[in-house]
Amino acid sequence: MQHISAWQRSLRSAAWSFTFTQEWPVGTQTHQFSYTIPVQRTESPSHTGFGDAALNYRYQLRGAEERVAIAPRLSMLLPTGSSARGLGTGHVGVQLNIPVSVSLAPWLVSHWNAGISAVPQTPATYNLGASAIWLARPTFNVMVEVTWLEQGGGEAHDLVVNPGIRWAHNFTSGLQIVPGVAFPDGKSVFLYLSFEHRFKPADSP
Repeated sequence: MQHISAWQRSLRSAAWSFTFTQEWPVGTQTHQFSYTIPVQRTESPSHTGFGDAALNYRYQLRGAEERVAIAPRLSMLLPTGSSARGLGTGHVGVQLNIPVSVSLAPWLVSHWNAGISAVPQTPATYNLGASAIWLARPTFNVMVEVTWLEQGGGEAHDLVVNPGIRWAHNFTSGLQIVPGVAFPDGKSVFLYLSFEHRFKPADSP
């Protein structure tokens, strides 16, 4: 199971966002359930509070040990954020993401993602992403990611280039801790922290 915290802070304003995600295997790692709880601060006007939470189901269509790994994820978006304060949509929505990981070489991996979000009374949002991960060391990675987002049939779009690094601390108990830092477009700082461990002890039935 995995516990993921992510925090992004604008370098040009007081706006920030934080998400906590906890992922659990359902029977086996083929099926994964997770929830995401966001907290954010908006700018102009400034409000701080919970955003819209998500319940996620991920199916490991092709395993991580394969050269090409595929794990589609379907999410239900819950209106837990205040739409009046700009912290949520006020409606239940759905989101579909199809991430694909490709091992290009023993030292190079690429990740690809395509997704769509649909919320009543709101134009659909489409997102694409691609990244390259250089496995400089078994426990140290250098990466660059490019993401594209479009809403409302081209009325609004955003392209972000996000360079960063991450590293891992592995413990004999099986616990792995992965911190990371990135700088999306040089306009904000993004901090990542993941704790991953077995759902059951290795000697459990």
